[in-house]
Amino acid sequence: NWSKVNIEALRQHLIDMDNVTLHADAKSEPLEGGMRFIVSGNGQIKESIQRMVTAHAAIMNGIGNWKFTATTTEVGANLTVVTPPKDAGKLRALGFIGVMARGMHHQEHHLMIARGDNPHH
Repeated sequence: NWSKVNIEALRQHLIDMDNVTLHADAKSEPLEGGMRFIVSGNGQIKESIQRMVTAHAAIMNGIGNWKFTATTTEVGANLTVVTPPKDAGKLRALGFIGVMARGMHHQEHHLMIARGDNPHH
């Protein structure tokens, strides 16, 4: 449906991805059964963090028995990921950006944004 196409929305999403990947500050805290990622930035970076972290947590929660919980903060967001014991090493190795890149939904997600559909089920 060409009347719904919104390439600008996809562009804005790609800016969010760039902001979170290249400009956000991410710290890791180990916790029992998982990790907490404290992600921060200022201005547009903070807003990108809040959008990306909460959306990714909602999409990925439960996949592979990994539990994702996101909360926004005054400076960004916290992402808590709890995994089965067998995946603890994988989680530590992936770190924040690896966790954000995890999942096979990205191409479909970007196409949905460009089509003007809601990609966040």
